[in-house]
Amino acid sequence: LPGLHVFAIALALEVSVGKTNTVMALNNSNVLLPCTFTTCTGFQDLVFTWYFNSTELVADPSPLPLQIYHGKIKNKASEPTIIWRNPRVEFVGSTTKKDNNISIVLNGVEFSDAGRYTCHVKNPKEKNAQHNATIFLTVVHKMVETDNTVTLIIVGVVGGLIGLLILFMLIKKVVLFIIKKTQDGKKECLVSSSGNDNTENGLAGSKAEQKAPPKA
Repeated sequence: LPGLHVFAIALALEVSVGKTNTVMALNNSNVLLPCTFTTCTGFQDLVFTWYFNSTELVADPSPLPLQIYHGKIKNKASEPTIIWRNPRVEFVGSTTKKDNNISIVLNGVEFSDAGRYTCHVKNPKEKNAQHNATIFLTVVHKMVETDNTVTLIIVGVVGGLIGLLILFMLIKKVVLFIIKKTQDGKKECLVSSSGNDNTENGLAGSKAEQKAPPKA
């Protein structure tokens, strides 16, 4: 059906910023903003744009106030060409390798740079299919070290409890084994003593029955 065909084409282009869509950067440092795209049908004259806090994603060659990078890729055999970029933005990706990487680096991060960064891709070969992904940047004065003391204590306590449980189970098995052996030994003693009593009392199967009867 035509509708299903259009839907399949739309899903052919995918844009991703990785497993997490949040990045934290130290003030006055350089931060990587990752982005890759995939397409099942290949690409020709593909254009990509990075936006900052923008709700209008229009791949226009002219630099908009909220555009920070705009590039174009002729085909898989060529690297992107820059159409426009913010002076503090540097392209660090590559489209001739396995991954179609269109990541950028924002140099000299400031507190005003915190916000939403959107990587937008448009592929004319897929009937101008478009897709985008967003990453959120947080700028901090200093990195806060994570205190793992509580986590280590919890892991240690849980590990100790598991160790005690295993030790208890081993001791239980040993005790049960000893008790079983003791009970088996007692049974053997009872059987042996029972046979001796029968012999001494002249019961059936005893030596008393084996004596010859007295002569008249």
